[in-house]
Amino acid sequence: MISINGDYLEGGGQICRTALALSTITKKPFGINDIRKGRKDSGLKSQHLYCVKSLQQLCDAVAEGAELGSLTLKYYPKKIVAKNLNINIETAGSITLLMQALLLPSMFASKPMTITITGGTDTKWSQPFDYFSNVLLPQLQRFAKIDARLLKRGYYPKGNGKVEIKINPKYKLNDFSGFEEFHAHLKQNVNPYHLDEQHYLIQIKGVSHASKALENARVAERQAHSAQAILGKKFSVSIKISSEYQETLSIGSGITLWAIFSKNKDDIDENNPIRLGADSLGEQGKRAEIVGEEAAQSLIREIESKAPVDRHLADQILPFMALVGNSRIKVSEITNHCRTNIYTIQQFMGEIFSVDEQNRIISVK
Repeated sequence: MISINGDYLEGGGQICRTALALSTITKKPFGINDIRKGRKDSGLKSQHLYCVKSLQQLCDAVAEGAELGSLTLKYYPKKIVAKNLNINIETAGSITLLMQALLLPSMFASKPMTITITGGTDTKWSQPFDYFSNVLLPQLQRFAKIDARLLKRGYYPKGNGKVEIKINPKYKLNDFSGFEEFHAHLKQNVNPYHLDEQHYLIQIKGVSHASKALENARVAERQAHSAQAILGKKFSVSIKISSEYQETLSIGSGITLWAIFSKNKDDIDENNPIRLGADSLGEQGKRAEIVGEEAAQSLIREIESKAPVDRHLADQILPFMALVGNSRIKVSEITNHCRTNIYTIQQFMGEIFSVDEQNRIISVK
């Protein structure tokens, strides 16, 4: 059994989510201690338990210590059995954080799957759905055809947002004798990640969204106009930020922006995407213009870093780099989230990463 220190560096729930995903595809059981020990509300939270429960549906895993507030967890995976999943988190628990545990095993299942999740689509301390769909997923299409649809927004605290994610695997784990053979096949047949330069900025896109109750105050439009005005002063490219409203149980708003680059000035390479993202959430008493400004300034910082991988994408792309090998990325910032994920991945796959802190380069053998 692999032993993991849940209090390593950043010490957050991502250690648990990444371990669950990698354990499920490698079939290596693990035990984790001191889960979120340094946090005010230490131990497993509801969202982590939904990760465990969802994976239990997928691979009939056995879990010990899967209880609210537990500081330890032991997880014993079995064979992945592809099936459609319908998951209701019941609160504004983050849908995209749940997918950090569930997406990786589902991408290598034996047949297409549809995952429908009800919960929070735009919440604090997690990537919003629009970032997940427009920045992360384009990097994963080399492994599987993934179509993510937003059916309904869900804000804190009541959630009730809904997404549907359809996954059609290109490489099926059960076609191989074991993970080692599968891993070798991926390294031979899937293009590695070589993200060293931004190249040419082609366009900037975005989605500004708010509850229907905020439509009269034109919150979504004000967020979008604020972001567009700031970005327009810095970059002479097409900037398109849409505005939308939906009926939601809890009132909220937010904006997600993404910059699209390409090696070719006249065309976007969908097979080797270069995208940077940024976002901001509305809060009671926070002017819509400030929300738009925060997202725009955050995206400007990412673009001016000259890196083709933003600080949030960096830690999420690492498991996939480990699967294909021979990869190299330049990131805007090497965060503790990133270092923590490297630690977790290496518990399952060995000492494969090297990090050049000065030049912000992460590479894998």
